[in-house]
Amino acid sequence: MNKSAMPLIHEQPVLPEWIDNNKHMNVAYYVLIFDQSLDEFLDEIGLTREYRSSANCTVYVLETHVTYIQEVHEGDPLEIYARVLDCDEKRMHLFLEMRHRDKGFLAATSEQMIMHLSVEDGPKAAPMPEFMQSNLQEHKDRFADAPPPQQAGTVIGIRRK
Repeated sequence: MNKSAMPLIHEQPVLPEWIDNNKHMNVAYYVLIFDQSLDEFLDEIGLTREYRSSANCTVYVLETHVTYIQEVHEGDPLEIYARVLDCDEKRMHLFLEMRHRDKGFLAATSEQMIMHLSVEDGPKAAPMPEFMQSNLQEHKDRFADAPPPQQAGTVIGIRRK
């Protein structure tokens, strides 16, 4: 069984209402699960709802790239793992894996670029507090010597032989 080396951030079974005509989870729900997992990761680094409200700040996802690798079905137990690929004072480049908890296979990945914003005059890009930047850097440093995930940085297109 394959398990991710990345930290586990979320667990979620595939719900019956997420199943499409092909009898597997519809693509929209992969994005939903990744988004819910992102909320848990943001809480972990200190970018909580309370922080957002008190600091009058938020985050926007600027870009996301989802790869669908192996289908999942109703009731399948899923685990989501996260890795910080890069970060600076205003942005975080994240990579998430969705794995089947029992069988261990990689079902999907999501690569995301996220921007921290002040909503006071905007929204407008704004630096994150130092503690948040430090938390992100610690996450990034955990994998400093690891190769990038295979799906990270891929370009969509028809591969010609």
